[in-house]
Amino acid sequence: MDPQRLTEMQYSGFLNLDKPLNMTSHDVVAKVRRRYRALTGQKKVGHAGTLDPLATGVLVLCLGKATRLSEYIMPGAKTYRARVTLGVSTSTYDAEGDILRRCDAEHIQLSDVKAHLSEFIGELQQIPPMYSAVKVGGRKLYELARQNQAIERAPRPVRIDAIDILDWDNPNLGLEIRCGAGTYIRSLAHDLGQSLGVGAYLSALCRTASGSFTHDDSISLERVLEDETWLDEIVPPHAALADQCCVSLSESEIAMIGHGRAIPRQLDAKTVPIFAFDHRKRLVAVLVQDAELWKPRKVFCD
Repeated sequence: MDPQRLTEMQYSGFLNLDKPLNMTSHDVVAKVRRRYRALTGQKKVGHAGTLDPLATGVLVLCLGKATRLSEYIMPGAKTYRARVTLGVSTSTYDAEGDILRRCDAEHIQLSDVKAHLSEFIGELQQIPPMYSAVKVGGRKLYELARQNQAIERAPRPVRIDAIDILDWDNPNLGLEIRCGAGTYIRSLAHDLGQSLGVGAYLSALCRTASGSFTHDDSISLERVLEDETWLDEIVPPHAALADQCCVSLSESEIAMIGHGRAIPRQLDAKTVPIFAFDHRKRLVAVLVQDAELWKPRKVFCD
């Protein structure tokens, strides 16, 4: 095998990074990309699910050829630890925005909080904040917000599986939230404040899990920038996708896939994507089922 091809495969995968405070996800990707290119000669780096500048925790980075797999990593369940401050509403729903309203929240009891939190469990329709990357009419909402334009936002379906109260010291509330992808914790904090009648904003946020990636296993940006051992922490696709439908292909099947041809299906995988690997656990292709065949959607082998 071509040595360059081997290097590309060896250093393609996912990096579980602990995003620092006060950095955008884009800025983190830019720093890692420069370091990654300097060490491996490759330059493709992306992320699977953004975090706001004031949020910390798990930011899954896709490296090399794994950037083509981000859509399969992003939908994983998320867990957050959040701090919500009652009695204050802000323009961004977090500490970065302008204060729009103050309200006395001293009368709020823990029992009130528990009762109102129950409203936010399950399948919900959530309105994204104006300061978000959601696009309306081809423009991101935060671009419009910075021009002092507030527009109607259509609610979007989200799923919140559980909300646990970690601590309560009025007006400060600590929460752990387990939810589906696309849930805005800022909007949850804002909506909780509205429901309680006193307003609220998200004063701190840490993502502690994204799919199988956890905060305990994450590495610091500082380590990435200062030494080379972080390359050993790259999670290969076969490990990151272990809970998906994964199959091993023969050499003849790999040859057919490499030429863009379909192969007879091994099992009935319904409509889920199938991740195909060779005998060395190297990713060959993403397949989709079509009747009795598996057709290549994305091909990674020569």
